[in-house]
Amino acid sequence: MAKRDCYEILEVSRTATEAEIKKAYRRMAMKYHPDRNPDNAGAEEHFKEAKEAYEILSDARKRAAYDQFGHAGVDPSGGGGRQQGGAGGFSDIFGDVFNDIFGQSGGGGRQSYRGADLRYHLDLTLEEAVAGTTQKIRIPVHVNCKTCDGSGAKKGTQPVTCTTCAGHGQVRMQQGFFSVQQACPHCHGTGQMIKEPCVDCHGEGQIQEHKTLSVKVPAGVDTGDRIRLSGEGEAGSGGAGPGDLYVEMQVQRHDVFTRDGSNLYCDVPISFVTATLGGEQEVPTLDGKASLKIPDGTQTGQQFRLRGKGIKSVRGGAIGDLMCRVIIETPVKLSKKQKELLQEFEETLQGSSHSKHSPKHSSWLDAVKKFFD
Repeated sequence: MAKRDCYEILEVSRTATEAEIKKAYRRMAMKYHPDRNPDNAGAEEHFKEAKEAYEILSDARKRAAYDQFGHAGVDPSGGGGRQQGGAGGFSDIFGDVFNDIFGQSGGGGRQSYRGADLRYHLDLTLEEAVAGTTQKIRIPVHVNCKTCDGSGAKKGTQPVTCTTCAGHGQVRMQQGFFSVQQACPHCHGTGQMIKEPCVDCHGEGQIQEHKTLSVKVPAGVDTGDRIRLSGEGEAGSGGAGPGDLYVEMQVQRHDVFTRDGSNLYCDVPISFVTATLGGEQEVPTLDGKASLKIPDGTQTGQQFRLRGKGIKSVRGGAIGDLMCRVIIETPVKLSKKQKELLQEFEETLQGSSHSKHSPKHSSWLDAVKKFFD
């Protein structure tokens, strides 16, 4: 019998976030937990189904494999699936729902936890983001202590079994009709106690170091784009693998250009003479200079497009355009002679021909007159 889609089981979209998936799983677990459905034979099956779906979608690697290959990508027979358990263990499963409140859930013995994922914000200039670059980054990470091989115990000694949980790492709590497991408060879920701590890591099993990584940034990235460096996150515990490092791009503000997707925008100041009579204006682009043709009678705020002078996105597609917005600059600090010439010019525009030369001003005056009338 074909298995149902994991997203369908948890009633979430394929773009759901980790928080949305966890919230949906909690809702399903509360709804179908056998203790709440003693007379519902199908509740146990729904509970198992929701648990399996959550195990796949809450693990970034399993989710990626599932999205690409479906259940075949996480099939245990192929080495990538979850471990199958017996029909019991509902309290262990239900413990995941209260993971954030009561601590880590799991079976007996020393627990293994995958290392935490890390995030690094990488600042880039617009030019670097457009052309691509290789950056060196230095990050602080926790790595397994070499002196004790991550055990946390003094060299030559070994951790001992926790007497509170008998090495299971869990203690059981009864809350109404729920039986919930929580991490042992003495060994913090490891199942073991350290009587003689390692002198270098002080019993933590890990120490903080800095490492330098080379990050290859592809051309066309934008703010918010992320690069995943697999296995470069925090070290895992109990022999589990490390987490991943996510390098998030932050493109700095540019003095000339503003980016919107694949297009670039810039303001181009021109004189009122050029705007009136027309001409050519030299404008900057990311790959050199270009000439922008200004038609006569250009108004401030008009935009002109230079095709293919924008950016080719990292996601592909056509190269964007450069949009140049014209800003007519009013001359300042004029001489007496210049002021007189402008006054004479203004007088030639007065009279019946004023609306011909200044149509926007004339239509604005008509609207104002209509408003007051």
